[in-house]
Amino acid sequence: MELLHSGKVRDIYSDRGDIVLVASDRISVYDVILPTPVPDKGALLTQLSLWWFGKTADVVDNHVISAEDVPAEVAGRAIRCRRLEMLPVECVARGYLTGSGLVDYRRTGAVSGVELPEGLVDGSKLPEPIFTPSSKAPAGQHDEAITFDDVVALLGADTANQLRTATLELYQRGAALAEANGILMADTKFEFGRAADGSLVLGDEIFTSDSSRYWPADRWEPGHSQFSFDKQIVRDWAAGTGWDKTAPGPEVPAEIIELARSRYVELYERVTGQTWA
Repeated sequence: MELLHSGKVRDIYSDRGDIVLVASDRISVYDVILPTPVPDKGALLTQLSLWWFGKTADVVDNHVISAEDVPAEVAGRAIRCRRLEMLPVECVARGYLTGSGLVDYRRTGAVSGVELPEGLVDGSKLPEPIFTPSSKAPAGQHDEAITFDDVVALLGADTANQLRTATLELYQRGAALAEANGILMADTKFEFGRAADGSLVLGDEIFTSDSSRYWPADRWEPGHSQFSFDKQIVRDWAAGTGWDKTAPGPEVPAEIIELARSRYVELYERVTGQTWA
């Protein structure tokens, strides 16, 4: 296989005319890859994505060709995919207010131009899910929130409407299935591309611990940060070390890595109903 790109978590290869996405055990915070991997992270992300791709294929077509037709050395954490012309927009859906959306709301009363009611706090459930796109920033830089009108200006009204509709329909499907298993999906992000025939196709990953913010429903309490099934525990640890958030990042203690891994595993098991072996 020919390596095309190495990202913070995934490596992208070209093979026999297809794309092979390989998820690694790398973990990054503040856009810096830390030197300590999280065991099984790549496989957990890949298997959770595959489960969700199967549950949402009737909502939006996706890029998956096969999870078996991959080199043996990356089996379990690789997916053979169709080549797509990726669109230059991160498509974000929010059902709850937190993170960068909360920052924007406190400053402007809106998120990506979507006006929200007064009095919302960290963790508030929104009246309805909203589409809050962002630009795709170059490596090492942060994505920036943009409005729906910005997407229209960038890609045209038809494509912008397709992206908003697909994003919200996918989020509603995922949030409902997660909540049935006692998990709240606060927000999520997608990447879409165009296939050779021009159709809109979901690419990259879907509803993983890296692309979505998940909270246990029985611990949800608006007004402060929530317990989350993702790498937040590593981010919190890093923030308390005095590290200046520039490369190279610090080595992560074994107990923090194990706690992070346990949250990835618990989310996988609770969402899918399957035991992680």
